[in-house]
Amino acid sequence: MSPIPASSRAMSIEYAIRDVVVPATRLEAEGHEIIKLNIGDPIAYSGLGTPRHMVDAYVSALISGDNGYSPSYGLPALRTAISVDETNKGWDCTSDDVYVTHGVTEALQILFSAVLTEGDRILAPGPHYPPYMAYPQMVGAVTEEYRLDPDNGWKVDIDDIRSRMDNDVRMLVLINPNNPTGAILSPSEVDEILRIVEEYPQCLVIADEIYDGLVYTGQHVSIASRSLKVPVVSMNGVSKVYYAPGWRIGYMALHDPSDSLVEVRDAIERLLRSRLCASTPAQMGYLAGLTGDRTWMEGHRAKVLERRQIALDRIEEINGLSVRPTGGAFYMFVRIDHPDYQDDKQFVLDLLHQEHVLLVHGSGFSPERGAGHVRIVHLADPDTLNEAFNRIDRFLNS
Repeated sequence: MSPIPASSRAMSIEYAIRDVVVPATRLEAEGHEIIKLNIGDPIAYSGLGTPRHMVDAYVSALISGDNGYSPSYGLPALRTAISVDETNKGWDCTSDDVYVTHGVTEALQILFSAVLTEGDRILAPGPHYPPYMAYPQMVGAVTEEYRLDPDNGWKVDIDDIRSRMDNDVRMLVLINPNNPTGAILSPSEVDEILRIVEEYPQCLVIADEIYDGLVYTGQHVSIASRSLKVPVVSMNGVSKVYYAPGWRIGYMALHDPSDSLVEVRDAIERLLRSRLCASTPAQMGYLAGLTGDRTWMEGHRAKVLERRQIALDRIEEINGLSVRPTGGAFYMFVRIDHPDYQDDKQFVLDLLHQEHVLLVHGSGFSPERGAGHVRIVHLADPDTLNEAFNRIDRFLNS
């Protein structure tokens, strides 16, 4: 019997961050212990748990029976709390501007479906988070990468953005702080990019700011707060800064200074209603995080900073690797300088099989602009991080 064919669009999707887990799982089944520095899940690393008051709110919702469907756009109290949080970042956000989703990935799927049609273009940084390449093609659109400069701290090449803009570009993506590079956009860079987009009234900006509470340079700004004319859709959620990735609660917040998103908003709401709602008890947990005490964040942030410094120091000592200090998030996009490794994916696979350390190949974030690099998550405890770098050093010296 011949197999039922799958869609070519679905079969072309790759997700490097989890794809490399497949051979690692096979090794674990054989009894090997793998040091996993591949996935940005803070819960997977010691000392970075979800704060207790958020967990208690989640559990309380379960015990009290708050397990029913919530409104499709999110719990009203949570939408209000998010709007207050966004307003505190410098722009006038109301609860009606906020839509709660199953993580930022669902927010992206909803937004792409609401806006993009066959042949539309979306500009995203290269390298970038893989769904920005995968999801638009599911609606017939095309993602085109604009350049991040590897020799200048992965700064945005604004001239490259300018050269790529035209009336077919419906979205410009800014990931700030950036995944996978950890780079930060300065306020002046944001302003210059927004001035370019102003010239194209059919284009909106996606501001992926899921790591905005993990910034080390002190210069992070909300992109919506800088925009007086350009529509900006801010993306954020509970996963990274609130250390609850498995809860799958994110949101999009629409900043529409020129009232150009009326139809887009209607389309978003139709799509959200059709898929019912996000998890009700998880929304209650996130609400507790937004409205409750946040002093715990400093302790978590101090641990992330300590581990970041260990990674920077160890990479500097290893012949064959190099990296620039990051500005935010908990990733490092490390250049492979070793003459024996031109293929970054082969580097990752050989390291995995020989030393049982799992990273992600840079070409998985961009075949062209990420090649020759690996992404390292620096969230493991100091002893584990040092052991991982000992193995990487040994591997490169073998």
